[in-house]
Amino acid sequence: MSEPRPQILVVDDDPEIRRLLADYLSREGLEVRQAADGAEMDAAIARRRPDLVVLDLMLPGEDGLSICRRLRVAGGPAILMLTAKSDEIDRVVGLELGADDYLAKPFGPRELLARIRAVLRRIEEAAGRAVPARRFAFDGFVIDLDARSLVDAAGAPAPLTSGEFDLLACFVERPRRVLSRDHILDRLRGRGAEPFDRTVDMLVSRLRRKLAADGRGAELISTVRNGGYLFTPVVTPAP
Repeated sequence: MSEPRPQILVVDDDPEIRRLLADYLSREGLEVRQAADGAEMDAAIARRRPDLVVLDLMLPGEDGLSICRRLRVAGGPAILMLTAKSDEIDRVVGLELGADDYLAKPFGPRELLARIRAVLRRIEEAAGRAVPARRFAFDGFVIDLDARSLVDAAGAPAPLTSGEFDLLACFVERPRRVLSRDHILDRLRGRGAEPFDRTVDMLVSRLRRKLAADGRGAELISTVRNGGYLFTPVVTPAP
């Protein structure tokens, strides 16, 4: 008996793009459905939850960022965002709202397929891997990677966006090691960095401000010239 094919939902207001993507992805072994906007997407998900939504950023009515936000809050399927924009702010926002990957138009269908398969592979690996609770302490903070929470020395919650938390988790799991921007982007998005992509720099700047205590935010995350970033605190398991 053959395994079920991965379920993909393509949400784009351009019928020709939807058709081309559906035809190509179907030939590559994926089961593809289509939706033109958020309302059609909701109806399609209600009928059968997909494994991944290929979501265009620019949609009539409710835009892709708003859809991404509510899908993630509701614990919805994985999201790969498509956009014709090259604005770095859109990239940061999409990452913070919980998109699993981000692809700018124009793109090749083979690259889209590779990205989809990478996201699906990460989902399968996460579902099949049982891990103990992961709590770590550093410089008075305690981070719980599974509960996605951070508290300071006084026990007060330190609110972080999704992107900031994922960046901090990347640092905590590899303390006192120089991490290149490419490596960090790979961890956050599941892909290599695009040329001149400043997403990591912007997230680091914001995370430094959130961790700042007596002006020490910059000390916790050091910039290594021509290297990347170094998380300087000692990280220990927390009870």
